[in-house]
Amino acid sequence: MQKVLLLTSIGLLFFCISTFAQKVNTDSLSLVSKISTDQLRLGKLQNQLEQKTKNKEDASAQAQKSANENSAAADKLRDNSDDKKLARKANNKAGNAKSDSRHARRESNRLDELNKDIQEVKNRIADNQVKLNKYIQNGNANSATFGATHY
Repeated sequence: MQKVLLLTSIGLLFFCISTFAQKVNTDSLSLVSKISTDQLRLGKLQNQLEQKTKNKEDASAQAQKSANENSAAADKLRDNSDDKKLARKANNKAGNAKSDSRHARRESNRLDELNKDIQEVKNRIADNQVKLNKYIQNGNANSATFGATHY
């Protein structure tokens, strides 16, 4: 009777250890999958970074150019305030400057959002890597414990 009880306890112990090992293995595989997916997303986001930076710089340069043209048109209009043609040109230049500055702000916001997304993905990868390292360390400790109790 004692042999049956002892064999049953040992069998139950091995079953629990193997079930725990499978849970750790499944969790670690899930983390590896998440890290891989996030690294792929990070690569895609970083590929967009150069183009978004260029778009922002171009939009800023265009906004500055439009603002300078608007200033010049306003100066000409100030010298001859009765000229309707100059008034129309100054009005158009002011509209262009307003539109270009709005476009520059949008491009700047898009670049800021991209940088924010990149940082969030990097943080998520780092967090998952820390969790995975804990599983690996715990897995090695459990393997050593299992090996010690097995012999």
